Amino acid sequence: MKYSHKLRNMSTVLAEMGTDVLPNVGCAVIGLAEVENDHVMHDLISQPALAARGYKYVHIEGPDHRGIDCALIYNPKLFTVRDSKLVPYVYDLPQDSTRATRGFLTVSGTLAGEHVTVIVCHLPSRGAGSYYRELGGKQIKVLKDSLLRQDPKVKVLVMGDMNDDPTNKSMYECLSAKPEISEVGPDDMYNPWYNILVKEGTGTLQYQGKWNLFDQIIMTPNLLNKNGEKDYSELKFWKNQIFRRDYLFQEAGKYKGNTKRTTAGGVWLDGYSDHLPVVAYFIKER
Repeated sequence: MKYSHKLRNMSTVLAEMGTDVLPNVGCAVIGLAEVENDHVMHDLISQPALAARGYKYVHIEGPDHRGIDCALIYNPKLFTVRDSKLVPYVYDLPQDSTRATRGFLTVSGTLAGEHVTVIVCHLPSRGAGSYYRELGGKQIKVLKDSLLRQDPKVKVLVMGDMNDDPTNKSMYECLSAKPEISEVGPDDMYNPWYNILVKEGTGTLQYQGKWNLFDQIIMTPNLLNKNGEKDYSELKFWKNQIFRRDYLFQEAGKYKGNTKRTTAGGVWLDGYSDHLPVVAYFIKER
């Protein structure tokens, strides 16, 4: 019963994401973290809300010692997959290699007639220490740079649960994800979530009453309009949002206003997640 409810709850949210702008279409691609296996992905896209849109998925079983992977759901009417690979997260200290962690799911395809590659990440937890997420940020940058060397026109999206805020070293320095479009150089990326956390003071998960914004979608400069341009002859970033609905929050009790988890304190709440999803919109003129 708990499993069927979880599938229903998750599919409801995933199907509703993006419908503020595209009411009957939703998202072209959705990155997921903490996926148990291929079987649950099949069950998830078979839920009525997602099956109605014909979603498919990419999942590659990884080495994580907890058994959790990243995956990508996509709408084949909007995104055509060319190839996919799981790029391993590599420790630089031999004694760490026994704690295998999830790699970087890299899916290349065609979106709006253009070459787009999505890297879905789930960086090491806060318990592992900042160093290991910084190492992850550096490895994502190397991967992104290698994709651009292979095809200078490829547009790269890095998305996932970074277990760090946009202001942390792993994102701001190691991945070189900048908060302002005007600051983004050829080797940098743009992080539109930085100012949502810093200036708006909100995020995607709460810890002791304080917001963090671990869930991010970060992009290469070729997805940006610079200097106030509004040129959408190519695929370009338009806007982003944290997906919020009243049903995703606790409505009463001690944790009123917090995200409604599946379980809390060992009690099943029939909720959704301790994280809120995020959405980024891109435009190309017909």
